[in-house]
Amino acid sequence: MKNIKYILIFAVFIASGKLFAQQDPSYTLYKYNMNIINPAFVGTSGNTELNLNIRNQWANLDESPKTQSVSFSKPVNDKIGIGFSIVNDKIDIIKETDFTVDFSYKLKISETSDIYLGIKAGGYTFKADLLSKGILNDPAFGENVSRFNAIFGAGALFKIKKFYATISTPNILAGKRVDNDDYAEAKSKPHVFAGAGYTFDINDNVKFSPSFMSRFVKGAPSSIDLTGMFDIYDKVELGGSYRLDESISGIALIKMKDWFQFGYAYEFTTSDVKNYSDGTHEIMLRFNL
Repeated sequence: MKNIKYILIFAVFIASGKLFAQQDPSYTLYKYNMNIINPAFVGTSGNTELNLNIRNQWANLDESPKTQSVSFSKPVNDKIGIGFSIVNDKIDIIKETDFTVDFSYKLKISETSDIYLGIKAGGYTFKADLLSKGILNDPAFGENVSRFNAIFGAGALFKIKKFYATISTPNILAGKRVDNDDYAEAKSKPHVFAGAGYTFDINDNVKFSPSFMSRFVKGAPSSIDLTGMFDIYDKVELGGSYRLDESISGIALIKMKDWFQFGYAYEFTTSDVKNYSDGTHEIMLRFNL
């Protein structure tokens, strides 16, 4: 029984990525919530926006990853944007909550192209309820973990007509997660996100927007999302996404009102987890204020 408990706690840390490099949560609807990973996006839509996002990963698996986020974005003028975000991420005994504020500044390159530079600052709490697993006679699991670490990130966005390119790191600081120095990997590691997208006008009423987003972090495999979305009458967006060697997703975004959009994504896992899970559900509510 003791060995089973050790295997369980080891699997939990690997699945959550908290101990092995890839700590930041994944999003299928990342394209509609970009300031969480790149502060340069705040204010760039020209609208004041409030986004709520709920992600239930690997549904029907006990203590599977669950993520909730709130993000706000507002243009102050034609050059400056401000915003904030709160992200709550939980898997089994581990819980992390991020609090950040964002700032962006636009540099005019030409009549049709701009570069936006952004910074993100704040902090996060990291908690691990190790005692709840009942692992005895091991000092590594002898007390719960509760820490606070700072966040400082930066990003850039290049836009020209219907094309954009983005690169960012939401947090460049390597915050310590546990006090035991024997756990060399028990630190947050900088994640680098890079992507691009383009919008094609198929006709007056339909547009097609292919895009990709890649994530790199030392000590973990890179993650690449390939996404294609059709915008129909500026009312409905339908499409899908493929995360290489991980999942396939269907995505829908509906403009219910001029001030309100509803988004939903269902992600089917292509890895071995598919044998134990009913997939991943993600919901987004966007309010134009």
